[in-house]
Amino acid sequence: MKILIASDSFKGSAGTLTVAENIEKGFLKIYPDTEFIKLPMADGGEGTVETLVEGTGGSYVYERVTGPLGESVKARYGIIQEEIAVLEMAEASGLVLVKEGERNPLITTTFGTGELILSALKKGYKKIYIGIGGSATNDGGVGMAKALGYGFLDAKGNEIPDGGGSLGMLERIDASGQSPLLQDAHIIVMCDVDNPLYGEDGAAYVYGPQKGADNEMVQLLDKNLMNYSEAIKRNMKMDIANIPGSGAAGGLGAGLMAFCGAELKPGIEMVLDMLQFDNHLKNVDLVVTGEGRIDGQSVKGKVPVGVARRAKKQMKPVVAVTGGVGEGADVLYSLGVDLILPIVDRPLDLHEAMQNSEILIQDTGERLARIIKLGERLN
Repeated sequence: MKILIASDSFKGSAGTLTVAENIEKGFLKIYPDTEFIKLPMADGGEGTVETLVEGTGGSYVYERVTGPLGESVKARYGIIQEEIAVLEMAEASGLVLVKEGERNPLITTTFGTGELILSALKKGYKKIYIGIGGSATNDGGVGMAKALGYGFLDAKGNEIPDGGGSLGMLERIDASGQSPLLQDAHIIVMCDVDNPLYGEDGAAYVYGPQKGADNEMVQLLDKNLMNYSEAIKRNMKMDIANIPGSGAAGGLGAGLMAFCGAELKPGIEMVLDMLQFDNHLKNVDLVVTGEGRIDGQSVKGKVPVGVARRAKKQMKPVVAVTGGVGEGADVLYSLGVDLILPIVDRPLDLHEAMQNSEILIQDTGERLARIIKLGERLN
């Protein structure tokens, strides 16, 4: 038997290759002669750089950049195929960099993300892929654009402060100082959401609360993003507010389109292509995928659905291993997943489950093997 494991990480508890290794360990207890292919997997969010570098034999570049609250942080990006720089905004502007009690999208900035882009451009990389999941910000990408030389001015001609709380002051965008390196750049955004910039489905209402925004802050941030959109329309002659994905990463999707000429593409499809996933599928008997939680939102560009859709084109059975199953998960059965296996097999709170994730995943690998053995006996 030959099995391809292509799972996302289980956020906060197990990386993508750790998930694969533990599924393998459990499965081998029942089928010791099984051959495995373990592909790291991501959808454009956290872990994308590591997935692509490890999956293609690439390398890393490390830089000191500005963190979400203005502090200095060490961030990295990847170089793959010798000519492509792969960035994650979460490395410089991610929620994981801000303590829970300090989360405040009124002041957090994407400036460090812009510094990473500038670093790649200065090193001669004209093709840049950037994953924009896991942000701590709601500044519309203004911080990113400032790092690339743009000016954002209030009615008196003064530079507005950092953060989403200042976008309501924005009157004029000054593009005169933009980096000339942007002219020849080809930037592709790996995006797994389709939210517009503002409104009930926009950046502030949908993602603001997890970044520390209360109801009053959400309303202010949304109003400010509307003003930001109007300023882009006046100054950049672009209407990006309702483009799907413009609200990703607190509006960074919009900022990258407006100030870097970026195009947005589904992250999971780009990762699958770059890792030559379809070629790996050809001679396997089973595909195992997964992520930390599977629910109705998993259809929106997440790893299990992306993997399952590709696998079904080659008539491969698919099992999805997950830390938890939420409302709407059954829709995955119509999209190529044949079996969803949660790793929690007894009453556990979230902390305990995360602490024991590796052994729980290993046990699930063994349980999957026993299910297959039972199927063989029934046949």
